[in-house]
Amino acid sequence: MSRPLSKLAPDWWDYTTLDPDLLAEAAALDEKKVRGLSRQGFQIHFYDTVEDFYLAEALEYIEAWRQSSPDEPVGICGPIGPTEQLPLVARLVNSMGLNLKKLGAHFWGMDEWVIDGETVSMDHPLSFARCDQAMCMDRIDKKLRMPQENLHFPIGDLEAYRKSYDHIRCAVMQGGQGEIKHWAFNDPVERKGKYTDVPPSPAEYRRLATRKVKLHPVTIIQNARTSGGGNVALVPTHAATVGPEETWKAERVSIWHPGHHDNPFGLRLTALMISERLPDSAVPMSLLADHPNVHFHYLRGGLGHVKVEMH
Repeated sequence: MSRPLSKLAPDWWDYTTLDPDLLAEAAALDEKKVRGLSRQGFQIHFYDTVEDFYLAEALEYIEAWRQSSPDEPVGICGPIGPTEQLPLVARLVNSMGLNLKKLGAHFWGMDEWVIDGETVSMDHPLSFARCDQAMCMDRIDKKLRMPQENLHFPIGDLEAYRKSYDHIRCAVMQGGQGEIKHWAFNDPVERKGKYTDVPPSPAEYRRLATRKVKLHPVTIIQNARTSGGGNVALVPTHAATVGPEETWKAERVSIWHPGHHDNPFGLRLTALMISERLPDSAVPMSLLADHPNVHFHYLRGGLGHVKVEMH
């Protein structure tokens, strides 16, 4: 039986093309059942307060960088979304006197916008590299900052960005989860050509490396909502993004769910699919079912409920 058309964008793949029974099972999960989805290689964590949640996320930067040395450099790949952890990272580095330059620490940005085929400069108001610099790196004491060449962004020469993961150990790749169930901008693909009737197989999608992509319409709308006050015209339609190939080179994948980037249903669906090893490229986050060390972090108050509420 052919899979249904998307209810969100019929020319694309996404989670609305899944088996209705799976969608219903995800919707029925309460907090206790979500906790019970942990298994070997997939751990679920809950935090009671916003402060504890973002401090824990910031500490992953510190824990990664403390493993680094000039002879064996270590880095962390971090998202824009969430961003609340970024000033905390700088504050922790300064308070501890953690000399990132001496340690040989590295940092990767996950993605960047693309306009007319080229990644945007830091002058663009939505630039992710600009956000990382302003909210974190520029707030670190100059004596402690890592050199600029230790900051890696998917801009310009993407091949150099890809190869950096072969020379520097990525201890952690952090991420958020978008409404289309992506990490970074690993969106579902368009429903055309050889993908008209079925999306790419999990194995095929996992071979994708850092690349320029066309964004799912839901991703564009979400970024307008979260970063542009709803101004869709401001949001580019394409981006450069870290790929599954680089993600699988990270020792740990750490996904942070504050509750306002995706909805209560989505926060349940991907956890269920990863826990039960049901990878499907229409739900790119579910492909992490095959990664050996994945952690989902939930702000308890952000988990919400999947039920009818008229507003």
